[in-house]
Formats: sequence, structure tokens, C-alpha cells
Amino acid sequence: MPTPNPAVLDFLQTRRSRPAKTLGLPVPERAALMPLLTAAGRTPDHGKLEPWRFIVIERAAMTRLSALAASRGAALGLDAEKIAKGCTQFDQGNLAVVVVEVQKPSEKIPPLEQTYSAGAVCLALLNAALAAGWAANWLSGWPSHDRGFLREGLGLADHERVAGLIHIGTETSTPPDRPRPDIDGITSWLSQ
Repeated sequence: MPTPNPAVLDFLQTRRSRPAKTLGLPVPERAALMPLLTAAGRTPDHGKLEPWRFIVIERAAMTRLSALAASRGAALGLDAEKIAKGCTQFDQGNLAVVVVEVQKPSEKIPPLEQTYSAGAVCLALLNAALAAGWAANWLSGWPSHDRGFLREGLGLADHERVAGLIHIGTETSTPPDRPRPDIDGITSWLSQ
């Protein structure tokens, strides 16, 4: 018979992200962030490839990345609204962890499974932050997919890409809950 952990199950059934624009100070210091990164690093990883790594973006770097998003958006010919949206998470952010997907050559582990593992790291980090009492949000946005931004702003190699930016801070306001999936409507059962 399994040994249940009702507190963890309740947390997972009621967890919710907080909008990044509502995250304020303080943010976790390095000593408080390391256990969250450790929890995220326990994500299922077929073949123990570790097809991901972390980049912690602190406040001063946010300012630089916002300016880079503005210049990259202009160079790409994006409209002002899209450029502004790309800058916003950096303008408003105080701390974020970039989960970088690092594809590793493997005859056994398909690239898609490595992508899934990197996505699972994002969720694990988000949940770890929430479980530790922080507010957190998983974002991406067009700068996360622009090779120029990734190379210049984050120092990513051509074989690396962003799985997500996990913004972490202190909740400044509680947003209303949003509609959740109808589990009965999206679940089928195979009995034979």
C-alpha cells in the first residue's frame, strides 16, 4: 500500500502561477535559490544526459536585457507593441532563472525526450519556488526565440535554446483563479 503525502498532493492540486508583473521584492538570495535549483535538477532525465542548464538573471542584467530586446526588436522590424512586450518581462523583473535546453548527442535518447526533460525542469523549478513560499511565473516571449538575443544577451551556443524563464519574487497582489481543465472531458480510460 502506498504511503500518501496529502500536503504535497493538495499543493499540486491547488498550485498556481503568479503573473510576473505582480512579482516584487524581495527575491530569493543565492542561498535560498540553490535548493530550488536542486529540486528542479531532480527532474526525470532519461539517460542522465542533463540536457539543460541554468542562467540566473539578477536585476542589473534585467536592465541590459530589456535594452537588448528593444534593439533586437527594432533590428528585426517588429512593431512597437511587440517590442514593448518583449522588453516588459525584463523591465519589470527582479530575478529570473533561464532554463536552457542543451541538446546532447545520443543514439538512445531522442532529441524530443530531451526537450520534454527541459520543459519538466521549468515546471519543477516553478513548483519548487511556489512550495518555498515565493511567487513565480514561467514565461518565454519572442526574445527567447531570437538567436541574436540569445547569443548576445545570454551567451547561448547555437545548439542551445531557452525552455523558459522562471521569474521568482514576492507576491504583491493575489490574482483571481482562472478556469481549470475539465479532467473528465480530457481523460479516456483503456480497460483492455
